[in-house]
Amino acid sequence: MPRQARIDYPGAVHHVLVRGINRAAIFVDDDDRGQFLRCLEKGLWKNPLSCYAWALLPNHVHLLMRSITGSVTSLMRSLLTGYAVYFNRRHQRVGYVFQDRFKSILCDEQAHFRRLVRYIHLNPIRAGLVKDIWELNRFPWCGHSVILSNNRAEWQDVDTVLALFGKTVEESLGGYMTFLLEGLLTGPEGDLEGGGLIRSAGGWQGFRALRKAGERWRGDERILGDSAFVSRALEIGGERLAGRHQKEHDGWTLQRLAHCVGKMTGTSGGQIRSAKRRPCCSKSRSIFCWWASQELGYPLTEIGDYLGITRQAVFSALHRGGGIIEREGLQFQE
Repeated sequence: MPRQARIDYPGAVHHVLVRGINRAAIFVDDDDRGQFLRCLEKGLWKNPLSCYAWALLPNHVHLLMRSITGSVTSLMRSLLTGYAVYFNRRHQRVGYVFQDRFKSILCDEQAHFRRLVRYIHLNPIRAGLVKDIWELNRFPWCGHSVILSNNRAEWQDVDTVLALFGKTVEESLGGYMTFLLEGLLTGPEGDLEGGGLIRSAGGWQGFRALRKAGERWRGDERILGDSAFVSRALEIGGERLAGRHQKEHDGWTLQRLAHCVGKMTGTSGGQIRSAKRRPCCSKSRSIFCWWASQELGYPLTEIGDYLGITRQAVFSALHRGGGIIEREGLQFQE
């Protein structure tokens, strides 16, 4: 089944999870971790988003971010591509670094924001990277130490988080630390690990309570929130997607797109669909994949069927195409 489109709009809060391919390590040492954060900082300046919480684990990364005028997809594309190139070059390896697409869960901040900050910042303890809260306070690869001013990350939005716990700095820090310690006592919060109806209801116990009370909830695996939030998020997301998909309704088929990309790059539609690995064909195919997915909304599987390549090959071409379009300032037009 094709993946559903991501839901994103100004003000949306996302819990982003990135894993290494086959759950392999994506950080070998602190130099790797430092480079990842530099790539993240660069991406945040180019794609206006706010980052509230983060944690780097050996084989995965957690981020809590809000879209301002930037796109989570654009940020993550530049971040993961840039880091993967660095990682492969430094460690003299080839192939994929990350496991398929990153996971992004749209979150109801009114219900889950504070808990998500806590969940993400306690991850190093849960994973055994540090033994207790006191070690976590100075752990450099987690946003918790930045909130306590024990490490610096100018791109992290500390003020917004602290404002949730008090009116003064002292009150805010005390409330924040108390909240984290309470989280250690209550144990892992599994309902924050993804979206969907069961997690949004607080697990199976909460779901059974809803059924017993006769309540009907709307759920979506891309969203962590109650039925009203899910409906509103889908409505806003649908409005934004409608504008993108209008191009398809206006006659923008894959065949027409291939023709237009071919005119722009000096290749033919047939060459774009050709398996030949000529530089000009590869470039055109990459641009084609990006616009087919991001502008026309075609599923990766359908794009792959049209080109005669695998879904994974489309995914790789799409990443390359985004970079080419950005570097050369190309515009989607006939």
